[in-house]
Amino acid sequence: MEALLKRLHIEPVNQGLSTGANWHKSQGKTIDSFSPIDGAKLGSVAGANRDDYERVMQKATEAFEVWKRVPAPQRGEVVRQIGLALREHKEDLGRLVSLEMGKIYQEGLGEVQEMIDICDFAVGQARLLNGYTMQSERPHHRLYDQYHPLGVVGVITSFNFPVAVWAWNSMIAAIAGDVVVWKPSSKTPLCAVAVQKIINKVLKENQVPEGVFNLIIGSSSEFGDAMLADKRIPLVSLTGSTRVGKHASAIVGARLGKTIMELGGNNALIVSQHADLNMAIPAIVFGAVGTAGQRCTSTRRVIIHESIYDKVKVALLDAYRQVGSKIGNPLDENTLVGPLIDTGSVKAFTHAIDAVQKEGGRVLYGGEVLSNGNYSSNNYVVPALVEAENHYSIVQEETFAPIVYLIKYTTIDEAIALNNGVPQGLSSAIFTLNMREAEQFLSGVGSDCGIANVNSGTSGAEIGGAFGGEKETGGGRESGSDAWKAYMRRQTNTINYGEALPLAQGIQFNF
Repeated sequence: MEALLKRLHIEPVNQGLSTGANWHKSQGKTIDSFSPIDGAKLGSVAGANRDDYERVMQKATEAFEVWKRVPAPQRGEVVRQIGLALREHKEDLGRLVSLEMGKIYQEGLGEVQEMIDICDFAVGQARLLNGYTMQSERPHHRLYDQYHPLGVVGVITSFNFPVAVWAWNSMIAAIAGDVVVWKPSSKTPLCAVAVQKIINKVLKENQVPEGVFNLIIGSSSEFGDAMLADKRIPLVSLTGSTRVGKHASAIVGARLGKTIMELGGNNALIVSQHADLNMAIPAIVFGAVGTAGQRCTSTRRVIIHESIYDKVKVALLDAYRQVGSKIGNPLDENTLVGPLIDTGSVKAFTHAIDAVQKEGGRVLYGGEVLSNGNYSSNNYVVPALVEAENHYSIVQEETFAPIVYLIKYTTIDEAIALNNGVPQGLSSAIFTLNMREAEQFLSGVGSDCGIANVNSGTSGAEIGGAFGGEKETGGGRESGSDAWKAYMRRQTNTINYGEALPLAQGIQFNF
């Protein structure tokens, strides 16, 4: 562990304040980082306070005036080099993600690969910040729209993807001409420090102005609401719970600021009687237990046709028994399920298990906390397989832990209604070889989620598609597709190259 931290330039005590290539002494409370694997202390960060935040914002607003004037392809070149730097440190950064967050090493590597992928995507996008030309109703007029840099973007990330979500937002914001102020989760501060130190060299070599890529680590009580209320930040991108998102949206909305909210998910996977179970079962298992159920796209509900319900249940029980023997240290290559992030998450897990049984649900497998001598912390649990009804209060909630609820259905219309019958609307999937079912699921009367897949699970989105959901998931979109438009301001332009001044709609105004 010590060698890993040294290679990533992580010190016993790290500063929590950077304006790019430079680090500054922060004045807030110290934040200690403990590994969920064994409770060992990994290091500390000197947290920032409100005065530190103000210092960062002054630098960011100054840097925007310079950065927005840099041609977008040149901004893309900086992002390309950031991608190369991440490639060099992929194994170490992936290992740190596992060490500090608890996901298995393969998923840690996958998270860093997402960062690399979005860098590649953003480099190409830097030359494609395109507007549109329209036909004017007036002679000798040209009508078009275009996109300009927006300003300072606040990026608030969660512990479960401690590095990738920063890249999703920051790389797109950077090529758009924006500057970023990153507030990472206080549960995974060292991952953020490591990323900032990885990009330091690139920023120095390219003479990127201080204030383009900012990092500020501290508790929300120190400066979180001030950041949300800050009129100098036209866009806040927040990843977190629905509760946190509602609080943040109210503050940002009060000043008519823009948000990208990526909040809770309560994702369902429908297993049709026409499904290929050899594909469906692995998708369910990875979706439900991957990252120990701590993905916003984790599979929470499996909606199974009544004719194959027992068959699917038996197959899942067999799979869960196999997975249950591979719970442990996420850095062990044989481990499939690592620890939850902390004991608070363990309590949420046990509460949900108790609650669903009180409402009439039945635990088929798992649900226990593993605290015997084979586990070096109290953060390990056995993923739970539970029979339940969609209307149960606990099923309507997102429990950020490895619990999946099995629910029967009779008709495809009923299955879609069950899929949609929760407050959240992030990810969804159907496994079927029936074209009519698949097309109905993807139609306007099908899934109401931002992500809807056929014969592919709810978890594991690619960066090429815009990521986000509807309803209490927040409605935001980040990462691929045309999500770049959210990071820019749109402007409609009219050019009159004639000698007369005709008015739109044929209005006559003579004097």
